[in-house]
Amino acid sequence: MKKSIFFILSILLVSQVYSQTEFNKWSIELNGGFNKPMGPLTPGYFSPTLNIGHTDFGARYMFNEKFGLATTFGFGKFREAKGTTPFESSYFNFGVLGVMNWGRLLNLESLTRKFTLLSEGGFGMGGLDPQARVIQDFDTDYVYSFTGGIRALYSISPRVSLQGKINATVNGRQRFTFDGNEFNQDGRPFDPEIPYIHATGTWWAGTIGLNFYLGKAEQHADWYIASDKYATKDELNAAVTEIKDMLKDSDGDGIADYLDKEPNTPAGARVNQSGVTLDSDQDGTPDHLDKCPFLPGPSSTQGCPVEEIREQVDYLKKAITDNYVNVYFGFDSAKPLEFSISAANFVSNFLKKNPVVSLEIKGYADELGAEDYNIKLSERRAKAVYNILIASGIDSARLSFKGYGEDTSVDKSSPEGRQMARRVSFDIQ
Repeated sequence: MKKSIFFILSILLVSQVYSQTEFNKWSIELNGGFNKPMGPLTPGYFSPTLNIGHTDFGARYMFNEKFGLATTFGFGKFREAKGTTPFESSYFNFGVLGVMNWGRLLNLESLTRKFTLLSEGGFGMGGLDPQARVIQDFDTDYVYSFTGGIRALYSISPRVSLQGKINATVNGRQRFTFDGNEFNQDGRPFDPEIPYIHATGTWWAGTIGLNFYLGKAEQHADWYIASDKYATKDELNAAVTEIKDMLKDSDGDGIADYLDKEPNTPAGARVNQSGVTLDSDQDGTPDHLDKCPFLPGPSSTQGCPVEEIREQVDYLKKAITDNYVNVYFGFDSAKPLEFSISAANFVSNFLKKNPVVSLEIKGYADELGAEDYNIKLSERRAKAVYNILIASGIDSARLSFKGYGEDTSVDKSSPEGRQMARRVSFDIQ
């Protein structure tokens, strides 16, 4: 019984201490760096490999430590390469991107906990506004876009990380070249009656920036590692020590201190499942001192009715026969519960005082389980009490035992009722 309680308490206590796995989910970022329009460009126009002129900022929400969603807003200017035909085009881009944290997907924490990789991909919209354009009075060239990229993060502190990011973007319905000097469709002149064409443009941006983590938890999802929720050896030892202290039985009545409502029970006293001394007849004399524990009487006669002292044997016999004296068992167990072993001792004392009396020991089980199994279980319970009486000095010729299976005399709709059914009763012959 104690081992079962110990195991259950261990699970509950450790899970209570280490089940809180909250982590921060929100972050904001600010980045700046380079851009590069790959094409289309008007023949004779060139862009530098690394053009300083891109800025973006955004917010990110991680559903868990592996997956999330980000929004970004970027803007900047494309310019010509040194020594080539000059141009300048302003742009902006807004995107919604799905995010995957490869550091947690690939368990990179086995190598380092300071570095992780994130990939992202999604869609958005933007605009391109070249200063020099073949059609000068045309509005901003609005486009839709698809963006994919990768981020490398380095943890500076639980609240801040350094970020390097590369994103490639494909614009859809881009009507002009990035420099603005040519209509973006081969072999076809610009026609204002056609508001959009299905030509594309491709550009990329490389930036360095900072992530700022928001929230009350100690870690952000970028750096949260699920295995950290498990207890260390020292933490488990502390939890086990605490449970052992709870399971101490200071007064030796078979009830652990944390369940014992009477922690100073006298030695040898009969107690209930809460560790409280039994006084079955409520006469003020506890059962272990009461010579008539089931008949009320004054303490001057050791708990027996004054007029019935001479017939004490008959009353004790009645208490046994009417099932006031029972030995109880745990679920699916043939080992008597410690607090009820005193009932077997009571029967033993009665038999010793009445050497001509014989006794049948009757075992019962609750309704749970198959009928055949309950018959065998109830017989094992009866045999266990039979062995206790034999060990106490009672002649085996005076005893018999039998398993009766399921007890149909108790209320089986509650755990308490089923506990009452797991018992051994006695029948005086």
